[in-house]
Amino acid sequence: MTVLLVEDDESIAIVITAALEAEGFRVHHCDSVAERDRLLARTGFSALVTDVKLTDGDGIESLPAVRALHPDMPVIILSAQNTLDTAVRASDTGAFEYFPKPFDIDELARTVRQAVGSGGQMLDPAEDEPEPEGLPLVGRSAPMQAVYRMITRVLRNDLTVLILGESGTGKELVAEAIHQLGHRRGGPFIAVNTAAIPADLIESELFGHEKGAFTGAVARHIGKFEQAAGGTLFLDEIGDMPMQAQTRLLRALQSGSIRRVGGREEVTIDTRIVAATNRDLEPLIAAGQFREDLFYRLNVVPIHMPALRERSGDIEALANHFLKLAAAEGLPRRQLTTDGAELLERQPWRGNVRELKNFIYRLALLAREDLVDAATIQPLLLQSQRNEADQAPQGADIGAAVARWIEVEAPPAGRVYDLALAAFERPLFTEVLRGTGGNQLRAAQILGINRNTLRKRLSELGLDPEGFVRKV
Repeated sequence: MTVLLVEDDESIAIVITAALEAEGFRVHHCDSVAERDRLLARTGFSALVTDVKLTDGDGIESLPAVRALHPDMPVIILSAQNTLDTAVRASDTGAFEYFPKPFDIDELARTVRQAVGSGGQMLDPAEDEPEPEGLPLVGRSAPMQAVYRMITRVLRNDLTVLILGESGTGKELVAEAIHQLGHRRGGPFIAVNTAAIPADLIESELFGHEKGAFTGAVARHIGKFEQAAGGTLFLDEIGDMPMQAQTRLLRALQSGSIRRVGGREEVTIDTRIVAATNRDLEPLIAAGQFREDLFYRLNVVPIHMPALRERSGDIEALANHFLKLAAAEGLPRRQLTTDGAELLERQPWRGNVRELKNFIYRLALLAREDLVDAATIQPLLLQSQRNEADQAPQGADIGAAVARWIEVEAPPAGRVYDLALAAFERPLFTEVLRGTGGNQLRAAQILGINRNTLRKRLSELGLDPEGFVRKV
């Protein structure tokens, strides 16, 4: 079995060749589109492994001619251009797999073996589809590459997707990307925050209701499922959905149809379901607050959105992206300096990408110079930190803090206690664990609670005690 490797970086080519030869393949190597085509015209190959940027052209743009001549030859694409656009372009060629650089050489070798064994069967590339514009996700870090690869796997099917991640990480942007780049892009994208709808209205909002179904139902109402027909229904904060609505949702997913509140007619649904949550659902399942069978129905394809602290290398690109968006919306055009970007990368950004975006917009508005450096950014960071401190509970002022929290967060009816308890416990446990260096036993003693209780609550709140261990 012979593999054609098209790679213009000699050092990478040597490593790949050695790995493939260890798998029993013979490897022919070249570094250009022209030489690739000459070899393919002369010799048959079991697989093609190609970089995108080659010495004389684009490895993806020139693939249609290759596939026309060798339709059964599996193609594996490598790229240092680690953007969602590149991942989608690779997927649209019908490539067997796409690897952003740097990649695991052993995983590449295994994939080539699998591709040859499978005959290179992959999803057919979309034909005559326009290039998507305005791709919503920014970042080339390794955690984002994993997100991009998962997105490309669900574009040509209707598998249910569950997006997991902290608040502010961009879960809705992933849902939008799946819709905009997928085969349902011509249909509507309907987003529903299930935590913001009162428990007694959520079934009506999702499934609709008939006239006279309840007091105030003066006319038939079409729910979100029917509004999303032919498109995508995005169910955000699914972990806060009331149990009764969970049961109705499960039935809809199982049967492929819904029934409006107060109605008898079964309405067939034609929508792709994408759900998201910032909560750990497994503890909720154990506590009887979330249906296990619904979890498995939703968790067909899980996509984890990394926190911004896990992808600090993307902060400069995100900041520049938000500066461009701010300018497009009428704010002054600013340019970020290297030391300014480095300062931003050192910040914790507990509110993730959403917090960074708000800060960059504020920076674009308040900066006095077009060139934004560390000296310009530092005072605004200090002001933000002072604002956070002013909003934090202060001793006897905890009552005012609770009132402010209820006003700002507007927690849904029936969930106020649980959400308020979590909002109080999270900073409390964080401060105590920080003081004990992550020692849970000492933290439990200080709090006056059982260690097992602390561990359970840390898991439910998504707090990792290892993050507080002092490094030596």
